[in-house]
Amino acid sequence: MTTPTDFSEVPVVDVSALLRDDPRERQRVAQELGRAAREVGFLQVTGTGIDPALFADLLRVTRAFFDLPYEVKMRTYIGRSRNHRGYVPVGEEVFSGGSVDLKEAFDLGLDLPADDPDHLAGRMLGPNQWPDVPGFAAACTAWYEAVMALGRALLRGFAVALGESADVFDGYVTKPPSQLRLIHYPHDPHAVDSVGIGAHTDYECFTILKPTAPGLEVLNGAGTWVDVPPRPDALVVNIGDMLETWTNGAFVATTHRVRKVTEERWSFPLFFNVDHHTVVAPLPQFVRPGEPVRAPLVAGEHLFAQTAQSFTYLKNRIASGELVLPEGSLAPSSFGQEARHGAAPS
Repeated sequence: MTTPTDFSEVPVVDVSALLRDDPRERQRVAQELGRAAREVGFLQVTGTGIDPALFADLLRVTRAFFDLPYEVKMRTYIGRSRNHRGYVPVGEEVFSGGSVDLKEAFDLGLDLPADDPDHLAGRMLGPNQWPDVPGFAAACTAWYEAVMALGRALLRGFAVALGESADVFDGYVTKPPSQLRLIHYPHDPHAVDSVGIGAHTDYECFTILKPTAPGLEVLNGAGTWVDVPPRPDALVVNIGDMLETWTNGAFVATTHRVRKVTEERWSFPLFFNVDHHTVVAPLPQFVRPGEPVRAPLVAGEHLFAQTAQSFTYLKNRIASGELVLPEGSLAPSSFGQEARHGAAPS
């Protein structure tokens, strides 16, 4: 199992070669991705090929939505959805340390019809709740599709970094429960060194994030929090639980948090996942005699279990017996530095 180094900054990788037909350059970039995944678990990527106008549109409609009165936003409250889509008010999400998040959000994903069999089966797939904001659905969908395309290219790069063929994971990303979150951290001049999102890892393969202001911090191998300043030309990428499991801990789902939210801040993470039924188990080359082997995970069940242990409306449904956690569900904080140290330093 790899332990993150005592890095003091997050590496920057130009991934434009992943989008071109140049095997030698793709191999070089894959090696850089693998190094960042093993030593840090975080990186910033440039050369994504995503049109900046898509983000400008996304930010515009996001501002318009969060400017609405609370009672209007609550018309799309996430608790009204069977598949975890919609508005997340301040205080709805609580991480394992008990910290109440100082943010509001809106969750969406692959927009499927209400009669989709996965939706009817109660999985985190199905229709989005769309608010009555002009252009909202179109702008969110355009950004979602562009970042998902980048995610597929990154997944191929990570596959090469693992010594596999570039397409080894392609068959697992046909109908994934990958979520896009629109997050708003309100301006609060009195929020001195306060936590906006508590320490955690992400549940999926990796996250692709576009923030508008500082606040993101990651935990290094020495137990020190390291700032990740936003770059206008880059997206932040961090390893999640699925890739840590597939590599038996060689890739690190590095613990991170959001702090120092004294200015209004917008953040747009896309949690890139594999299909619901994907069984994620350590690849053979990462299983060595005498070393611990990670237990397999079913991707969609792990996502649901971790989400259900963080959101108030889902915890209430579990308490009432309406929902049941999948058998063998892991407790929160089972990955990253929190799992290694027992708790993340404050």
